[in-house]
Amino acid sequence: MKIYTRTGDDGTTSIFAGGRVKKNDARVEAYGTIDEFNSILGIARAVSKNEFISGIIRDIQNLLFVLGSDLATPIDVKNERVKRISKDDIEMIEKLIDEIDKELSPLKNFILPGGTLLASLLHHARTVCRRAERRLVSLSEKERINEHVIPFVNRLSDLLFVLARYANKIENVDDIKWTG
Repeated sequence: MKIYTRTGDDGTTSIFAGGRVKKNDARVEAYGTIDEFNSILGIARAVSKNEFISGIIRDIQNLLFVLGSDLATPIDVKNERVKRISKDDIEMIEKLIDEIDKELSPLKNFILPGGTLLASLLHHARTVCRRAERRLVSLSEKERINEHVIPFVNRLSDLLFVLARYANKIENVDDIKWTG
């Protein structure tokens, strides 16, 4: 199978349910930003030396593939091969946030993204996650989408925030306090 098909040379792409849309369609923008987010997590995982953090990133990356197929398939299309993000996925992320947050000192200041390379990459991933969330809101204003995807992505950004702080903590690097 060839990697290139030339079918997108006209500025369109196919969606899972069939048919073609412009490459700047709100749906494509949403799952394209999720793909970018996943790529940044891949870099973070590559530099991580901590098995706990690497495992969480791997699990998130797998869920982002589920999210991508969820978004690439209109909600009214029923296909047993297409997994959808669920309330259980959101609850799993919330449990992880609570577990990691217990290990951190309470926040008393705003913090700047940075610290270790891993923490910095996790903060970068968090900001792309937030952009993905904005793209999802835009998509949801045009089309009906899975009701769980926006809360899921919102929780992921929270998870990445605490994970970045945790990455700094395990390397004995202080969070950078905002002094504004």
